[in-house]
Amino acid sequence: MKLINGGVCAAKGFLANGIHCGIRKNRTKRDITLIYSEKMANAAAVYTTNLVKGAPLIVTKAHLANGQAQAVICNSGNANTCNANGIEIAEKMCDALASELKIDANDVVVASTGVIGQPLNLEPIVNGIPALVAGLSTEGGEAAAEGIMTTDVAKKEIAVEFEIGGKICHMGGIAKGSGMIHPNMATMLVFITTDAAISSEMLSRALSSDITETFNMISIDGDTSTNDMVTVLANGEAGNKEICEESADFDAFMKALNTITVHLCRMIAGDGEGATKLLECHVSGADTLQTAKTVAKSVICSSLVKAAMFGSDANWGRVLCAIGYSGASVDVGAVDVSFRSAKGEIAVCKNGAGVDFSEEKAKEILLESEIEILVSLGKGAYAATAWGCDLTYDYVKINGDYRT
Repeated sequence: MKLINGGVCAAKGFLANGIHCGIRKNRTKRDITLIYSEKMANAAAVYTTNLVKGAPLIVTKAHLANGQAQAVICNSGNANTCNANGIEIAEKMCDALASELKIDANDVVVASTGVIGQPLNLEPIVNGIPALVAGLSTEGGEAAAEGIMTTDVAKKEIAVEFEIGGKICHMGGIAKGSGMIHPNMATMLVFITTDAAISSEMLSRALSSDITETFNMISIDGDTSTNDMVTVLANGEAGNKEICEESADFDAFMKALNTITVHLCRMIAGDGEGATKLLECHVSGADTLQTAKTVAKSVICSSLVKAAMFGSDANWGRVLCAIGYSGASVDVGAVDVSFRSAKGEIAVCKNGAGVDFSEEKAKEILLESEIEILVSLGKGAYAATAWGCDLTYDYVKINGDYRT
């Protein structure tokens, strides 16, 4: 397993592009992305649990009922959610793209991200599709990553090379997500491509299993989006024997997928709206996996913990508070807490009580851009990790006038 360049184009047989078509007023920002597999691919997806769902999710779910897809189109700047004609617009996006690519519209995954409740004008999308398709290339991964960004500061892409059954395989992914992030299925928008051969059933099993330990363990602001979706396309161009059951090959595929998703989790959490720090909460010593996950997510979701990390304040009492209201069955008298960064590690709580520590050293540790909150529950062998970011003044500024 090694990291490589290329993003969603790292896998054989995938092309991509991203352009400005006119959805967004800022002409310097790309606002539509296309990912295309030169042959039909097996596909799987997971969707937001929010009862309010963007029209593109409804259309995509119907299109993926057969477990196959060949293209992904995604616009930014408008979520196409809570619109009376939203499904019609999403379907016409698929129709226009399918006509240009000469494929079936039912083989198109469609997604949108941006402002909720604003009518989406189809004209700039339809007019932009010919240029979007004409610009498809094996070098288009970066443009595709930029085309799905909204309040994101940094583009998010990653790719790996790995081996299955003696064949070299590749997998790449792009993501967008900076705010309205507190998923319980997947997160934001994530598109993953691979040239590994795997059945749609096993692809779905792999994705559904992976997200419980990765994307479902992120929280930026406690809000679950209406448009969250993670989609994986596998076109089999690597030439390995198709994975149709759990096996060593499936394990290798899962490891590659997890490498991609963990990297994207860290990128998303570190680029939270207004964020200055990536936070990772590692919980160990839990008596069950669910306890470990519940505690880690509770700490990462705490506004008070997030604010303390912004101020580089080693206020460990806020960590214990978040553990206490998490709903997990925990012996508070057995809890240890430490903070760690590139500047070192410092213990601040032992057996549920404070210990003497240097505030100066703690401040130095917490001034770093990546902070680990280490929690030991002292009761078992289970562990979990959650990702988040600090809570800053800029988060309120960004969301105070996001629509206008």
